[in-house]
Amino acid sequence: MAEQDTHKDDAADAPAGMRKGVTHYGDAGFSLFLRKAFIKGAGYTDAALDRPVIGIADTGSGYNPCHGNMPQLIEAVQRGVMLAGGLPVKFPTISIGESFAQPTSMYLRNLMSMDTEEMLRAQPMDAVVLIGGCDKTVPAQLMGAASAGLPAIQLITGSMLTGSHRGETVGACTDCRRYWGKFRAEEIDETEIADVNNQLVASVGTCSVMGTASTMACVAEALGMTVPGGASPPAVTADRMRVAEHTGSVAVQMAKSRLTIDKVLTAKAFENAMRVLLAIGGSTNGIVHLTAIAGRMGFEVDLKALDRMGRETPVLVDLKPSGQHYMEHFHAAGGMTALLRELKPLLHLDALTVTGRTLGEEIDAARPSFKQDVIRTRAHPIYPQGGIAVLQGNLAPGGAIIKQSAADAKLMEHEGRAVVFEGLEDLANRIDSDDLDVTADDVLVLKNIGPKGAPGMPEAGYIPIPRKLARQGVKDIVRISDGRMSGTAFGTIVLHVTPESAVGGPLAYVRNGDRIRLSVEKRELALLVSVDELVRRKSAQPVVAPTAQRGYRKLFLETVTQADQGVDFDFLRAAKMVAKVPSVPPA
Repeated sequence: MAEQDTHKDDAADAPAGMRKGVTHYGDAGFSLFLRKAFIKGAGYTDAALDRPVIGIADTGSGYNPCHGNMPQLIEAVQRGVMLAGGLPVKFPTISIGESFAQPTSMYLRNLMSMDTEEMLRAQPMDAVVLIGGCDKTVPAQLMGAASAGLPAIQLITGSMLTGSHRGETVGACTDCRRYWGKFRAEEIDETEIADVNNQLVASVGTCSVMGTASTMACVAEALGMTVPGGASPPAVTADRMRVAEHTGSVAVQMAKSRLTIDKVLTAKAFENAMRVLLAIGGSTNGIVHLTAIAGRMGFEVDLKALDRMGRETPVLVDLKPSGQHYMEHFHAAGGMTALLRELKPLLHLDALTVTGRTLGEEIDAARPSFKQDVIRTRAHPIYPQGGIAVLQGNLAPGGAIIKQSAADAKLMEHEGRAVVFEGLEDLANRIDSDDLDVTADDVLVLKNIGPKGAPGMPEAGYIPIPRKLARQGVKDIVRISDGRMSGTAFGTIVLHVTPESAVGGPLAYVRNGDRIRLSVEKRELALLVSVDELVRRKSAQPVVAPTAQRGYRKLFLETVTQADQGVDFDFLRAAKMVAKVPSVPPA
């Protein structure tokens, strides 16, 4: 397991509440005296200060509408804490919203994890409620909490409601991309794109499809880090507020029983989470985030074993972009309880959850399932294998991934000519040019958008269909990059090519006209260029990794790992890896 600075807290006589982690003045008694004097200035009594202290991570921000219900959630959590006999104390951390963070929210995920970890270490609390929703905030919080080692519980902000455009149900952000694609193809005009823009986000909350935010909500519940049913209630519903109150109550129980996070985030918990990631048709980003969280606990993700798990785990949740429905429908269909019950034979039911009960006990205690059409049975899945497949080959020695459940079946076995873009600026300058030499049978290749190359591994892997092809009615084309794409996106898109081009991975040496072969069936991604030719290209054009002179960018570029290690900072991972997950042996 990762090294913990809180191991003394396991002792029954360890300091707790306001006596915990006093500031160093050389006199512990004076430190506590001073702390109580100042907090009493806020009106607290000794009776209140003698209760278990439950920290509440407040990630509200005017730049983060995904967290727009934060005041109501905090109020409900505080109510739950007080009802259970604890003292709630909210505190702020960084908040990152995907569409408001430049160059990308992923660039700031590790910074938020550091902020979370250090605030948990620095401030006196017996347990913490982590409130997050937008897709990088939940993994950042779980990463920080995993390293800090406190009792911790995740509260999801919840998904937005769906809107309606000309009689059609719409929601962010799969429909954002679909309608923008129509606009680029000149299928709809400026009036309609403006109209739909008003309907795509009908309330505060996270994306209403199975994007990364919803994926991480489901993954957090599968890890045992939320109360049962914590993943699916929409942000503005009474169900979400009741989950928040319950979360506050459970946090007090965790504080009293000293249920630290390492007892929940076990190898079995990560395997359960990976099984769910595959079964929900979850975001490709989920692999990166799970890898980073696991790395904090000393677990190394085995991508080949994950792919073997995927071959025996069908997609059961019929949500966009792999299916048709939205998160509010998933919630109405029974949410994670219904899914976990269907996956029961494939799960580790003895994995502990934040409630102190096992996953199996929580499934058995839940209300019975009922007839619905959003969560399928394993006998009648929406896709026969897991949503994500892992590719390897000479173009991706460290692996690459594809969301096969959201790809075009006709392109899954494909060989084509490479059309290469050297970076984001090159892409922006040429993708819509009528002079671009491209056909629907080609393979678009985008370099230098990996962890170091961009930096921050932006969601630019969803390369737009070249305008000249979009006008011809082309809806999909094979695309390859070392970057990521939003979980709300769709198409035959290969991502996370490792090593990335900016550090000299084979992708750096792909040229226009090279032949590339994609075989999802064989899990192969091959550049059909001889070894001798690649050696010659490397010698002729050696890659110089990007650097920075100062600040966070310098820290990022010098310490960030590749996608197969979670794009975490190397010094934040556990000092020692103790096991690989998942433990799925070769057939």
